Amino acid sequence: MAGHIQDRGNGSYLLVYHVGYDAKGKRIRKTRTVKAKNKSEAKKKLAAFITEVEQGEYVAPSNTKFHKFVEVWKKHANKKFAPKTMEMYTYLLDGRVLDAFSHLKIEDVTHVFINDFMEGLENEGLSTSTIQKHHNLLNGIFKLARDNDLIKKNPMDKVEKVTVKYKAGQVYNADELKQVYELLDKEPNKQQALISKLALKTGMRKGEILALQWDDVKTDKNTIHIRHSLSYTKENHYQLKEPKTKGSVRKIGIPVDLMKELRKQIAKKRSDRMQAAELWEGGKYYFVFSSDMGKPVHQNVPSRWLSRFQKRHELKKIRFHDLRHTFATGLINKGGNVNKISKYLGHASITTTMDIYGHYIEEDREIADLIAEDYN
Repeated sequence: MAGHIQDRGNGSYLLVYHVGYDAKGKRIRKTRTVKAKNKSEAKKKLAAFITEVEQGEYVAPSNTKFHKFVEVWKKHANKKFAPKTMEMYTYLLDGRVLDAFSHLKIEDVTHVFINDFMEGLENEGLSTSTIQKHHNLLNGIFKLARDNDLIKKNPMDKVEKVTVKYKAGQVYNADELKQVYELLDKEPNKQQALISKLALKTGMRKGEILALQWDDVKTDKNTIHIRHSLSYTKENHYQLKEPKTKGSVRKIGIPVDLMKELRKQIAKKRSDRMQAAELWEGGKYYFVFSSDMGKPVHQNVPSRWLSRFQKRHELKKIRFHDLRHTFATGLINKGGNVNKISKYLGHASITTTMDIYGHYIEEDREIADLIAEDYN
């Protein structure tokens, strides 16, 4: 039998898997000591262990350097995360993480080392969002090491969690917004103008707008079904994926005038599809915003276009994502229900909305005045 277990007593079992013979004819075996309630559970752990070895994800439990285990973690993570996420984690590893921990054995990386590393990121002036990504990466690596019995405890359990602090973005005020709409209506590039209008009038994220397909736009009900986000890998391959939170998948109502423009845009895309015939580059997708041949708009295009648009008309320069902030703050300043705004924006919870936009909510003087009457 290629694999077997040895009962060592007190709920401890040695898992053994034979993988062949070396040049001298000596049997090569991989081992791991695990805790199990009984022999039946130990056999299940043996089966999982064998799968791990056969897939090349096993690392011997002693003298394992951090950088060696990172390669194991990458194989595991590639099955779990989208390519774009893996690109981001690889960037973090190559940028700071490997430099900080490569020389250490995985079991020698303590929470003290990690706290010093995290403090260094803060001292560098990195954003809380970026620091949180480093935290998540390290937690994933050490969690896998613990699950593989390379370490007894995850050192990240003693590392303080990172609270993301959102910076207030620049937004257009009511007068500036009126001017922007007037200029967008005169724009010859109708597609780019409409992308910006969608961000300003719905608060949709850029990836959500670019991922829209014809069937997502319900012209008879004046609603949009947001169910995907579009992004590109560094190899310039686009991918559609579900938004990162359950609340981001949503249906939103939109103004009638905006729906009329969307209807015209889709009609143009249908015409493009007919003319492109076998040259169509959209594959099975029918994007609302695309090239004449159906390929989706690249994620960098709207931001570059907006920047040129602002410069051309001497407008206040804000980021594309700040169009979403403009939409949200406009509703809040008009007294909109924050809970409803939160759901419309696709936030994971109202807490997220309050963290980003809470400073825009003015004190309710009416309630304060009513309370004051009791003291007069």
